[in-house]
Amino acid sequence: MAMVHGSKARFAVKDSAGVSQSLTAFLTGVDFEPTVDQADTTVLNLSSKTYITGLKDGRFSIEGKYDPTPDGVLFGILGGFLAARDFIFDPQGVTTGTPHYIGACHLVSYKVTTPVADVGTFSASFQVSGDVTRSTNA
Repeated sequence: MAMVHGSKARFAVKDSAGVSQSLTAFLTGVDFEPTVDQADTTVLNLSSKTYITGLKDGRFSIEGKYDPTPDGVLFGILGGFLAARDFIFDPQGVTTGTPHYIGACHLVSYKVTTPVADVGTFSASFQVSGDVTRSTNA
């Protein structure tokens, strides 16, 4: 597969009403980090540690230019104690054959920065809840 410029990425998350909201037009970056726990199985008389694979986990963060639209979506789901919010992430856009990730998440932090001599920005961090499914765009 050919490499694609990062500007082609797409990101959407469901708002407090359960409607998927694309934040792509406001974003300057998305960092997605799936992880897997490693349980230490090291015992006496070994010269190196050993591990077994545990549970999958993940976090991601977004950053962008401040606007009332993403502010309304993100502030509305911050601290939502009910169900996790569905998200969609397409790191190479929606071209046929490119990766497509879907899952559920909780917004765990949201930051707005408004410097006096520059454009306002925002950042947000999400905790993945449950499995993330990777497929390809059709």
